[in-house]
Amino acid sequence: MSRKNLIVGQSGGPTAVINSSLYGVVSEGMRHPEAIEHVYGMINGIEGFLNGTVLDFAEALPGEKLDGLKVTPGAYLGSCRYKLPESLEDPVYPRLFKKFEEMNIGWFFYIGGNDSMDTVSKLSRYAAQTGSDIRILGEPKTIDNDLIHTDHTPGTCPQIYRRQPSSHLPSGNSL
Repeated sequence: MSRKNLIVGQSGGPTAVINSSLYGVVSEGMRHPEAIEHVYGMINGIEGFLNGTVLDFAEALPGEKLDGLKVTPGAYLGSCRYKLPESLEDPVYPRLFKKFEEMNIGWFFYIGGNDSMDTVSKLSRYAAQTGSDIRILGEPKTIDNDLIHTDHTPGTCPQIYRRQPSSHLPSGNSL
């Protein structure tokens, strides 16, 4: 089996745990050299990737330096608010997948909230439509806890909501 590369990006507003999620993706990717040759990071999300700004984690954070991600505030890779077009016929999609192919990408991870998961959805649909074998994965993180079909995501404090006495809420409801 020939090895592929993994690429990961962050977008939207940084949460308190967004770099811990990045650490998890990167460290796990690096633990599988038999399948994953390089673990790349998109500087400033999908927008940065489109502009060619990518780093190799083996060079950027070698060895134990990677552990620092777990306690680094902000978004280590930077962020963007770039929304992919609704139409999968837009020329940006073949452009992205051509770049994925040129970089031998087998795994694409995107960490963020609603718009980030929208990017994951669009890329997944385009990959299915074109028969691409790239695995497109979303790592949900949101400070607003506004992702549909989730109780809560890392980055929010649901325990605070749940510990509030229901008398503090309108009509005695609990969250």
